[in-house]
Amino acid sequence: MSIQFPMKRQSIPWCIAALLAASLSLAPWQTQAQSRKDSVILGMILEPTSLDPTMAPAAAIGEVVHYNILEGLTKINVDGSISPLLAEGWKMDADGKAYTFKLRKGVKFQDGTHFDSAAVKFSFDRAKDPKSTNKAKGAVFNNISHIATPDVHTVVLVLNNPDGNFLFRMGENTAVILHPDSAGSAATKPIGTGPYKLDNWAKGTAVTLSKWDGFRDASAIKLKKVTFRFINDSAAQVAALLAGDIDGMPRFQSPQSLKQFQANKRFVVEMGSTAGKGIMTINNRKKPFDDVRVRRALSHAVDKRAFIDGVFEGLAKPIGSHMAPTDAGYVELSGLYAYDPEKAKALLKEAGVQTPLNVTLTLPPPPYARKGGEILAAQLAKVGIVAKIENVEWAQWLGGTFKGNFDLTVINHVEPLDYMNYANAQYYWGYDSKAFRDLAAKHSSTTAAKERTQLFGDMQRMIAKDAVNVFLFNASNTAVYRKGLKGLWSSSPIFANDMAAASWQ
Repeated sequence: MSIQFPMKRQSIPWCIAALLAASLSLAPWQTQAQSRKDSVILGMILEPTSLDPTMAPAAAIGEVVHYNILEGLTKINVDGSISPLLAEGWKMDADGKAYTFKLRKGVKFQDGTHFDSAAVKFSFDRAKDPKSTNKAKGAVFNNISHIATPDVHTVVLVLNNPDGNFLFRMGENTAVILHPDSAGSAATKPIGTGPYKLDNWAKGTAVTLSKWDGFRDASAIKLKKVTFRFINDSAAQVAALLAGDIDGMPRFQSPQSLKQFQANKRFVVEMGSTAGKGIMTINNRKKPFDDVRVRRALSHAVDKRAFIDGVFEGLAKPIGSHMAPTDAGYVELSGLYAYDPEKAKALLKEAGVQTPLNVTLTLPPPPYARKGGEILAAQLAKVGIVAKIENVEWAQWLGGTFKGNFDLTVINHVEPLDYMNYANAQYYWGYDSKAFRDLAAKHSSTTAAKERTQLFGDMQRMIAKDAVNVFLFNASNTAVYRKGLKGLWSSSPIFANDMAAASWQ
């Protein structure tokens, strides 16, 4: 739903001033562009709270460090395919329970220590530790029953249950390899095997990386310096691009400004796909949300299409469970809970809920959450649910909401194939279903492709039937950057910026 407002007379001088400012900024922009042929400045919406993706959950960490500073055994490419990275090859046993990785030789960490099988074993044992806060601990690392290191260049990983996505999992930022000597300080001083090393982290402003000359293929790296600037406000992102203060926004979130950049010959706009699942998360532990009828009422109270039109100018797809349309085995369930305020009211009454029901809707900083939260609050009000909006910073969201202290929240889960979080009763939304855990375990232990696909669909349908959350959108990925900048990802199968592939034409 887009609304156009008529131009008022008093707005005309402002528009003229804006046009003059844009024209006056052209010469400085050209100068800056010419002086930055061996460096790049990219805008990011959120600042990471840590630089260690193996211990902290924020997707923004991967945008800075993954593939740049820290690397894993495999690499997930922009099209979602898997290729070797720190492992030069692998083989899988016939039962799908053992993987033997042959490691790349001659690789060093940025502090001069050698990369070898001991570093891999250390990293994965650390991820499996009972005190580990690795967000893939339950889905990935707890499934590794044994790690063998026959020699310095060989690692054998034995799984409890086959995992058809295991090689993909090894390419996620939760599986990057750290050295025992430096892992403890990775949150602020990550040391990896990648082409860039941390130069400076100016809290609240930017992270700067510099090319590491000791990288195994340093001659292929074209950019000597990469800076990630944190710009949360959509208008500020647009202004920074137009002024030449940044060279691009790989994940641009101001859809109403897209036409402006598409019409500007100085910029390139690319549209791609993401693995994101945008949801209004429901705290299943709290009353009255522990009643499935109340959760279904919330689903019927939300008009997904109006949300998508109002927040994304239509540049997103409605979803009905915790999977993205690009995922293999995706089941289309977006129509399961049609927008029906009367049905929502009836379900609330059936559950014994007296209205008005006062709840808190906690919103993290991204524009889709802040703007979308206003839309959701207005829709919920129509069925007697009064949502008090609480805007929080990212660190507050991670420290409170993500710990289970909330009623409702809005968040885009960008990690691919993270459906196994529904088998974890301790996860922040508090879904505790033995039936789902049994189904997930059966899926994990099944090797037959046809049966796995059927079980995968059954899991999606169960999550939807139990209305664990209100499933809203799968957003398109929009990248806006200067003409001449090559190699940025147009799609986001994972949240990463592979700067080794970037260069100026």
